[in-house]
Amino acid sequence: MFSLETTATAAYIVAALLFIFALAGLSKHETSRAGNTYGIAGMAIALIATVVLALGRHIEPLGLGLLVGAMAIGAAIGLWRAKVVEMTGMPELIALLHSFVGLAAVLVGWNGYLHVEGDLTGAEALHLDSEGLLGIHSAEVFIGVFIGAVTFTGSIVANLKLSARIKSAPLMLPGKNILNVGALVVFLALTVWFVITPNLWLLVAVTVLALLLGWHLVASIGGGDMPVVVSMLNSYSGWAAAASGFLLSNDLLIVTGALVGSSGAYLSYIMCKAMNRSFISVIAGGFGIEAGPAEDKDYGEHREITAEGAAELLNSASSVIITPGYGMAVAQAQYGVADLTRKLRDRGVNVRFGIHPVAGRLPGHMNVLLAEAKVPYDIVLEMDEINEDFDDTTVVLVIGANDTVNPAASEDPSSPIAGMPVLTVWNADNVIVFKRSMASGYAGVQNPLFFRENTQMLFGDAKDRVDAINAAL
Repeated sequence: MFSLETTATAAYIVAALLFIFALAGLSKHETSRAGNTYGIAGMAIALIATVVLALGRHIEPLGLGLLVGAMAIGAAIGLWRAKVVEMTGMPELIALLHSFVGLAAVLVGWNGYLHVEGDLTGAEALHLDSEGLLGIHSAEVFIGVFIGAVTFTGSIVANLKLSARIKSAPLMLPGKNILNVGALVVFLALTVWFVITPNLWLLVAVTVLALLLGWHLVASIGGGDMPVVVSMLNSYSGWAAAASGFLLSNDLLIVTGALVGSSGAYLSYIMCKAMNRSFISVIAGGFGIEAGPAEDKDYGEHREITAEGAAELLNSASSVIITPGYGMAVAQAQYGVADLTRKLRDRGVNVRFGIHPVAGRLPGHMNVLLAEAKVPYDIVLEMDEINEDFDDTTVVLVIGANDTVNPAASEDPSSPIAGMPVLTVWNADNVIVFKRSMASGYAGVQNPLFFRENTQMLFGDAKDRVDAINAAL
């Protein structure tokens, strides 16, 4: 007969497999809905198994009430946020959710200390000490608290930057790299000390150190690189969850945390390659400082175009590439863009989309918006797949993108985004840029594309401008 522990373990294995299927499904547009369903099912099984296991261990009524109450409150908040959040608010919401995971890891670590190292006469502490595992437990506590605290404050800073509550420019403290590396060295020294002599003040010290380091790491990263930061924090939250799993002897938390941590780290690596950034510089909080500030150059005068003029160009075009950015998300112009795409394709125009790996402020942000508007998957192409086709393109529509189509990345070594691969839209015959104004992008860098001879600016709300073009067509 199966025991309750065995049944719970089996349920955890099923949940872990479903999480793996979820990651596999979410890697492609066509299977993303199924992947999401797998993830929901896995989490439901994990929650039910945990509650049943707690009941089997004869949890006290107060504890059961707290458990059910916490689940009810969390579910209510989750449903509410999912209902009211706009797609433009998803990046900062995800960053905020990462902070909860980090805070939970800190609380679990402190709880582990208070029940073991803080109570060396307790049964659990005596058991670990007799088997020579007390030092391992102390290391788990210390490392878990450190990773969780870094994730907590780092995610809060990311949320504040993404929601424009603080400036997106990188914080440039004197000796910033020395501060980051020094904090890691101090952490390693404190870890050894804590394993040998687990004192409360050491745990307090590493908590404060990690909170400050998490804040400084993300504050030192420039706004243009925030999509990578979100991915990096996702990885951190996974490792924080895995550390909590070791402390709680929960296999599912360990497996799930490792999945999230490794996939987030790999996604960060892919994005760094796409942006020509050093992966190590992400970990060290060194983004945004590879090059000095760009010079304040006079690029001349820009040219403007009306919606009717844009419609005439599109009407005579044989091929069109649309490169969306965060501005399209803000204006909620994806539905009008989808209508425009259908109109042009019905007229025999070859319409495709060019998506930069970090378009928007979240990996896959533009892909989700276009899928939501029912744009066919097969015409939505990544940067590497479409960059060579701009030379043979009649018209490019840059809708709300800025830094990802900036020629300064490849032509100006002094630019803060120097070396970042971008969509080479300026190689097309005509470029129409949808913008509200001539303001610089999120990275705070002027875009010389706006002043090219083959570029025309279409000012105003992107949704209104696209709707006007549709009407003119």
